[in-house]
Amino acid sequence: MNQHDYLSNGPGQSHWVSRFLWWCAGADQFFLLRSPKQDRVKYAGIGGIVLATGILASISGWVAFTTGFGPKSGEPSIVFHMGSIVFAIGWGLMIFNLDRFIVSSTSKGDGTDKVTWPEIGNAIPRLLIATVFGFVMSAPLEILVLKPEIDAKLMETIKLDQERLDALTNDRFRKIIKQIDGDLEKIENERSKLVQNQLAAEKEYIDQMQGRAGNAGFGPRAKQLMLLKDEKIAILNSFDAKTKNQLEVLKKRREDQILEQTKEFNQNKITAEGNDGLLARINASHEIGGWVTFFLIACIFCIEMGPIFFKMMLNKGAYDYMVENHALEQNMKNGIIREEHLYERQNGTALLMEKYRYLHVEAIQKEKEDALEAQKELTGKIVGSWKNAKLKELGENPKDFYKPLDL
Repeated sequence: MNQHDYLSNGPGQSHWVSRFLWWCAGADQFFLLRSPKQDRVKYAGIGGIVLATGILASISGWVAFTTGFGPKSGEPSIVFHMGSIVFAIGWGLMIFNLDRFIVSSTSKGDGTDKVTWPEIGNAIPRLLIATVFGFVMSAPLEILVLKPEIDAKLMETIKLDQERLDALTNDRFRKIIKQIDGDLEKIENERSKLVQNQLAAEKEYIDQMQGRAGNAGFGPRAKQLMLLKDEKIAILNSFDAKTKNQLEVLKKRREDQILEQTKEFNQNKITAEGNDGLLARINASHEIGGWVTFFLIACIFCIEMGPIFFKMMLNKGAYDYMVENHALEQNMKNGIIREEHLYERQNGTALLMEKYRYLHVEAIQKEKEDALEAQKELTGKIVGSWKNAKLKELGENPKDFYKPLDL
């Protein structure tokens, strides 16, 4: 009976969910359907863990993508949502495929429920890969679990960063604006003095004309005061004309500095809010997570490494012997024979080693060796016959084979 017959109407029937979990574990449905229920449950459990790892990897990838590439303000676009979903599914399938390969390529070791050091040594490469996957998957999941606490922590951090940047901006622009204000104040003070001198001259002239400072009327003293008043007005007008452009330049420069300061304040806000990325959230989760972070990482490690240890702890059952028997049968059909050899070491202990014989290769090798040996034998006979024929010719007519030297 072939595999299709057993899957369709064989002695062991199963639900499609079980068959899917077996596939997730990298097990062979054909032999599991002929195995006891205990073996079926074992591999369905391992497949469930591998499937759960893929699902967790998808969630972790989605969180990492949306946190690392999502907009810092406003609602994400539909294109971004679709991209994050595609990335999450692709990431989950990649982790699922790698975990499925790791689990399916992990052997049961000595076939007992004990995990020995040689088994752990053989599984070290797989455990290292699972460790890397565990760290990569756990970090985004920490962000998801501790999101409220991380948001509060980052809001405080962003506020402090913005205050620090604003303080630096204030210090820098305060010096520039203070210098501009000093130049403006200097001009204003000089003009105020000139205005006071002009007003004092006008007052003195008016007092003279009205008789409050001597004889009333436009006399010599009044004429002198009028000239002084006009001189003060001319000086003030000259000063205003001379400083007009300078005042406009200083005021324009001050307005530009204030505008530049406002722009830098806005940029400080954007810069501070930019510290809300994936790395910042991971660091924040480690700071505030405490034991939650530790237990979450340990949980992910258990899920990631569990199938590897479970396979090493499984006792060999009917399924394993059938798979092994089928492999040996296929090897035998293909001319591959496994031989076991027992060697004694120098310290007196025994070493069991396996050696494989490849019958097809040995047959081709033997055929080539026999052909070369036959060719060698034929060549020897041909050369011998040629030699005998030449010796016979030499005996019958030696002059044809010897020519004396001309002296």
